[in-house]
Amino acid sequence: MEIVIVGSIGYDDISTPEAEGSDLLGGAATYAGFSAAFHKFEDISNNPNIGIVSAVGNDFSTSDQLKLESVGLNLAGVEMRDGNTFRWSGRYQGSMEDAETISTDVNVLENFNPKVPNSWKTPEILFCANTHPATQVSVLDQCPSAAITALDSFMLWINTEKIKLSEALRKVDIAILNEEEVCAIANDEILPRAINSIQSGSALHGGENAGPGPRCIIVKRGSGGVIGKFPFGLIALPAYPISNVIDPTGCGDTFAGAFLANISGRDGALNDIEVIRNALVHATVTASFTLDGLGSSRISKLERGQYHARVDRFRRIVGLT
Repeated sequence: MEIVIVGSIGYDDISTPEAEGSDLLGGAATYAGFSAAFHKFEDISNNPNIGIVSAVGNDFSTSDQLKLESVGLNLAGVEMRDGNTFRWSGRYQGSMEDAETISTDVNVLENFNPKVPNSWKTPEILFCANTHPATQVSVLDQCPSAAITALDSFMLWINTEKIKLSEALRKVDIAILNEEEVCAIANDEILPRAINSIQSGSALHGGENAGPGPRCIIVKRGSGGVIGKFPFGLIALPAYPISNVIDPTGCGDTFAGAFLANISGRDGALNDIEVIRNALVHATVTASFTLDGLGSSRISKLERGQYHARVDRFRRIVGLT
């Protein structure tokens, strides 16, 4: 398996100033999977090589399973369990920079211990999407020969599971986080300094004596774009300008899926500024399409002509033509 994504598949109830809907197919693995599959379409058409590890309940519909499989995602790592599928309800107001969570029902994901299929344990890319840090550590330990490992997290785990999150961060090559999360982990509002202290390990539990953190940190800054610290140095890009934001749900996971798909299979990718810049361009543009629709509706049906037109425009904006 080229890319393995571990994370939630669920149903979302979403309300924004522009639209609202219920029982929308969502979850971190869903958005990242749709995004990665779009960028690996030519490979997938011959051999589904993006695997999802998750759990769903008895209420997970056949039509949603087919949506995921139709883009080439391999669901052999998805466990069907008695009970209800993960559900999240949230709303956005004003600029929609932050979601207000109304309810989270983990359901079948409670006490779920992911098992990576044996034939998937040496992937090019292993992405631990936002799950409990103990789960991320378990998955990383199952795949010690993964070529590149990455994780995402959020404020709940930073505030309640700092010890286990520190362990997970020391095991991965790439951390993909937002600015608030990076500053919270480091307890430092100066972003460059916060990044450096996470990489050195000084901001993590146990300090530098326990070992360094991830060698690459990508900081998602919403409408402020993205900044990444890599072995070759810093790189930054603006966000793609969207005039009509419908729903930001899943943008970060979409970004991660596209970025990782575009570095997969490239020797020395994390040390190559051109590979990284190209991947960040595609990640930024792909995430912008998630903003265009409600839930995962836009990213699941992304048209290549529209996509490449937007990539060309973004390259002109940032002076890469």
